Amino acid sequence: MTSLGGDRSIGRLLASLALAVGGMGAGAVWAPSASAKPPAPAAFCQTYPDSKSCTTGFAECATCHTTAPARNAFGAQLSERLAPGTPRPLSDQAFVSALPSALKMIEGLDADEDGFSNLAEIRAGTRLASAESFPKVMACAPDQASKSGDGRWNVCGYDPNYAFRKISLDFCGRSPNRAEAEAFRKIKGEAAQKAALGEALDRCLVSKYWLGSNGVVWNLANAKIRPAFVIKSGANPGPVPLGDYDDDYNLFTWAHSGDRDVRDVLKAQYFVRRVSDDPVKLEIIPEEEVKKRGRATAQPVPADKRAGLVTTRWFAASNTMFTAIPRTTAAQAYRAYLGWDIAKMQGLLPVSDEPHDYDRKGVGAPECAVCHTTLDPLTYPFTRYNGIGGGYTYDDDRLKAYIRGDGPNVVNAPKSGIILGKPVKDLVEWADVAANSDPFAMNVVRDYWKVIVGREPEVQDEEEFSRLWRGLKDPARYNYRVERMLHDLVLTTAYGRP
Repeated sequence: MTSLGGDRSIGRLLASLALAVGGMGAGAVWAPSASAKPPAPAAFCQTYPDSKSCTTGFAECATCHTTAPARNAFGAQLSERLAPGTPRPLSDQAFVSALPSALKMIEGLDADEDGFSNLAEIRAGTRLASAESFPKVMACAPDQASKSGDGRWNVCGYDPNYAFRKISLDFCGRSPNRAEAEAFRKIKGEAAQKAALGEALDRCLVSKYWLGSNGVVWNLANAKIRPAFVIKSGANPGPVPLGDYDDDYNLFTWAHSGDRDVRDVLKAQYFVRRVSDDPVKLEIIPEEEVKKRGRATAQPVPADKRAGLVTTRWFAASNTMFTAIPRTTAAQAYRAYLGWDIAKMQGLLPVSDEPHDYDRKGVGAPECAVCHTTLDPLTYPFTRYNGIGGGYTYDDDRLKAYIRGDGPNVVNAPKSGIILGKPVKDLVEWADVAANSDPFAMNVVRDYWKVIVGREPEVQDEEEFSRLWRGLKDPARYNYRVERMLHDLVLTTAYGRP
């Protein structure tokens, strides 16, 4: 395995993108020594966390640029107001400090003269410098929102009958039969209808279709766990059994169901087994049973060193593999649970004096450092967790085994790190910071939104989407319980409008 920075062609591409972002500073010097501005997307999204560009992905260089270093119309408006009088090129700190106020100054302007303000387009995630890209306009008049045709769906607002049918399809995997549909139509009053929808949802949330093996929640975990049959151990093993991802799927399903804390996908220090699939029954495995497992399915990391799904045997086998500084492991955790892909320059929050390149992979080169100033401090807490060949356990002295291949300095890599700008002493603390962050809550809600609404959140969904992910964090509302959040998601206009 090589580091992300080991592929120089990828590094050069990322560097060119970073230079484009860096050009947001007015009057930047565009020579080969020009200073990149990798914090630009993160700083933009800290100013507008509910922008579609941020809630469904991350801001891009094209927000302000055509090609580096040329600015588009929006970038030109911004550059005029970005720390005027300050010598160029701006330092990262000066750039991040000046960006929010400069953005606020041009919110009311219309860079592409399409009739929509910059702020409206920022919220919508549309292209600020293109008159052909603008927020969608609702086709229904405000007074139509509560009206529906005779026996037809109400396409201008929330339709309870449509929502009832959709809940059955999305959560139970079947259409309601005629008797069920007729019984719901006879229910009068908004409160009674909401109660009936909640009861229908509760019935489906325990179904095999929703929680079973290869069910909806199981498939929601695919991109995070990334199963590969060829190296599966346990039941139905592959030809080269290295780890059993059933443990991972069971823990994911457990944390996403019942009255349980979804943060346990990153905080659990226990494992879960599937007792039966129809009806679905899951239970925590007593620790003494975990310790008695055979070699093929052992989970050797001590309980106090576990951090949910990022310290399982499968996660180490499929990501860390043989790597001393397992950058791929950290990048996958960041992408899977916070929704940020460093390879796409998302979530870059550079740390000063990084990267140190403890393993001699060349990540200090300018084209690599753009990403590794964030990625390497994210990775250090993973360095004491063994992958293939190391017994998949925790070992404070793990890096000594890599001196021959990676050089004597590799042992100096710390087990402390930095995530989201916060120093952490180890991976358990890393996972705790991640699990309590806004990006984690947004990512959980976005995952379900895409599955059951059937699309990414859009500008007209901003209020509802924000209410849901903020509610997930609120102890007085959902308190990190996914099912509580889903009860409100099915009552949103985004879900119940045909």
